[in-house]
Amino acid sequence: MTQTLAKHGWTLGLAALFAALLILTKMIQPDFGLSGLDSLGRAALPFAFATAAMTVVVLAGGIDLSVASMMAVASVTGARLMDGATETEAVWIVGFVLVVGLCMGAINGALIVFTRVPDIVVTLSMLFVWEGTALLILQGPEGGCAVWLTNLILGGLTLPLLPEGLTNWLPKSVVLVIVVLGVIWVPIRRSKLGLSIYAVGSDPLAAYRSGVSLGQTRIIAYALAGLLAALGGLSLTMSTGIGEPIPGPYLMASVAAVVLGGVALTGGKGGLMGPILAVFVLRLVRMDLTLLSVDPNVTTIIEGTIMVVVVMFGGLLALRGRIR
Repeated sequence: MTQTLAKHGWTLGLAALFAALLILTKMIQPDFGLSGLDSLGRAALPFAFATAAMTVVVLAGGIDLSVASMMAVASVTGARLMDGATETEAVWIVGFVLVVGLCMGAINGALIVFTRVPDIVVTLSMLFVWEGTALLILQGPEGGCAVWLTNLILGGLTLPLLPEGLTNWLPKSVVLVIVVLGVIWVPIRRSKLGLSIYAVGSDPLAAYRSGVSLGQTRIIAYALAGLLAALGGLSLTMSTGIGEPIPGPYLMASVAAVVLGGVALTGGKGGLMGPILAVFVLRLVRMDLTLLSVDPNVTTIIEGTIMVVVVMFGGLLALRGRIR
């Protein structure tokens, strides 16, 4: 029990903070219920996938500044192809968009590995490349989305074995995040690839001496980030029904959630559950500020300040770790 608390203490603390914020939200808005949780889940969905993408790369000892731009490419690609497409065709389109995301991430990783240019420089450059690509595909918010995709994130989940009142408190958007990330990350985390990602992020030299292919592992990590970013772009299209070529505020938010979730910016330490919980904490803080009728500009300032402080704190911890 003590070891479990020591290992997962930070994540449990975030869960307790999220529960406390939910209680606070209920006090602010007494009729807060399924509709509120549904709104929170749909608002957090693209942030959750962006954060998952960033987490995988950071665990491997890198960083990807092009996450939001890759999301934009995935969003407009899906929206443009699904505009006028049948529901069956949309299934193939979703698969194609995921492959596009995988390829974008792999390109990022390959450029970093083969050119040996720092990842922050390469991904900053690719940020503009992918942003331009998104604008070439769609010059403005337009396109369409399959009905079955939209239905995946609307309302609460109904399970036959549970009372209706209970299942209605389980938003489909939250279930989607848990299922998708579980299907993708859990097998990887427990495989040789997952161990390699952690090893490369923790100590590249030791990983190399242990027979881990540093370049291949890094490329795969960035490819996974691209896949998760594509899921984020699709979730954005699912929420709005259109494609958005302009990258949203997902880059800074994902870095902040990664740090707040207990992942070391130096790599090799942390998991996926903490950052995802951090996403919901940050989104709920914004929702509470909105419910308190705080000026939207002030809300943005507060949210940005929280993100900057969290990222600075993570940077200081990373610097302290390197000094030691």
